[in-house]
Amino acid sequence: MRQVTVLGGCGAFPEPGRACSGFAVDWDGYRLVLDLGYGTLPRLLDLWADATPDAIVISHEHPDHCIDLHGLFRMRYYGPSRTPRVPLYCPPGVLDRLGGLEPDVDLRAVFDPHPLPGAYNVGPFSLTGVEVPHYVPTSGIRLEADGTVLAYSGDTGPSPVLADLGRDADLFIVEATDRPGETEHTTRNLMTSTEAGEWARRANARSLLLTHFWPGNDRTAAIAAARTAFGGDVWAADEGLVLPLEPRRPA
Repeated sequence: MRQVTVLGGCGAFPEPGRACSGFAVDWDGYRLVLDLGYGTLPRLLDLWADATPDAIVISHEHPDHCIDLHGLFRMRYYGPSRTPRVPLYCPPGVLDRLGGLEPDVDLRAVFDPHPLPGAYNVGPFSLTGVEVPHYVPTSGIRLEADGTVLAYSGDTGPSPVLADLGRDADLFIVEATDRPGETEHTTRNLMTSTEAGEWARRANARSLLLTHFWPGNDRTAAIAAARTAFGGDVWAADEGLVLPLEPRRPA
């Protein structure tokens, strides 16, 4: 089984019945989590009852991307059995921010942190984290294994880095916040769905998964806008959506 399951796709805060950013990657039994925002942990427990991912990757310290990492910490720390520490790949600010919730306990009792940006071998994956423009230090993520590429923008403004991050990706997960007023700023730290499609096209990605929707936005309209700019397969990160991870086939 090689697939990615959407745990949540909202930005800032979850809409009713939804969750914020989070994706569960299963690669022949190796289990990796990309981000754990508000409301993602219960969905992860529905998927993996033991909540024991082999690795966790967090793009940045904003709580809509990392807050449920704290819930997972408490489950592992105070639960009935101790298991080996979980490798955690993230910018340093993630542990600094979550540490404020547990000042009397070292989060490293549960997590084995590795800083991003950086490059690592993570189970079957070659992981590359690259800095992308956002309000806090943020890492876009590229995972490669057995000829398949999964890329994730994290939260980002428009940047040439995205074309390299998602280069020839079989699935490119790109933020499409469409936040009102964002395009009026000279310095951009978020994107529109149209821009998500444009950068996926520049990256020559095979398919596009839109995420980080501003609450209340029309996801159908976002898909249509991104598809016009991209031209390939486009999905919205709806909770529970499962997409296979398959390598690009020759034309």
